[in-house]
Amino acid sequence: MNNCPCGSGKTIDQCCEPYIQGREHAPTAEALMRSRYTAYAIKNLEYLRDTLLPEERDEFDIEAARKWSETAQWDGLDILHTEDGGPDDETGIVDFVARYSQSGVRQAHRELGSFRKQEGQWLYVDGEVRGEPQRRATPKVGRNEPCPCGSGKKYKKCCGK
Repeated sequence: MNNCPCGSGKTIDQCCEPYIQGREHAPTAEALMRSRYTAYAIKNLEYLRDTLLPEERDEFDIEAARKWSETAQWDGLDILHTEDGGPDDETGIVDFVARYSQSGVRQAHRELGSFRKQEGQWLYVDGEVRGEPQRRATPKVGRNEPCPCGSGKKYKKCCGK
């Protein structure tokens, strides 16, 4: 069994899969956030569209989401804080960091996501990006790779000393 990409420590079939496959609705805003992250990781873009607030679905660019989903390596999700969003609430906020790598560059997307329950189902409303995405200015240089300064030496024998 595979661990769920959302980082819950559970297997995917005991965590996000029942929501993504439509067998159950996520019981909390956090569970929906975790399942949306997992949907990116397993490339189920239809779930992302279907868990948006209906009036926001026309704005969803499924092809852009597909490109991001397919070109990124999904490294993990950290839930920093939740406000409301429980089974008996109607709205909720989830402060999270989605970690991923793209073209060998590690990145982090921090967002304060808003959620609303409609007809008993949690839906993603929108998000406020917190700070700039964290990314390296250049790809990481391995110790035994040529030094980027152009000296012709290995990085560890040159600028990496």
